[in-house]
Amino acid sequence: MDKLELKGAWNELKGKVKQAYADLTEDDLKYEEGKDDELYGKLQQKTGKTREQVVDWLKSL
Repeated sequence: MDKLELKGAWNELKGKVKQAYADLTEDDLKYEEGKDDELYGKLQQKTGKTREQVVDWLKSL
């Protein structure tokens, strides 16, 4: 998922991500311009998935 796709769809995806992982906080899911890698890192840490798995999972939502 490239940066533009993530930015545009993040508000929709965020709700689905929270449904799947209720322990994620708003701070964990906060999208900030230019900090995509940080967001992916937080998702990796909380879900136990690799970066590729996180990206594939987000694409599938």
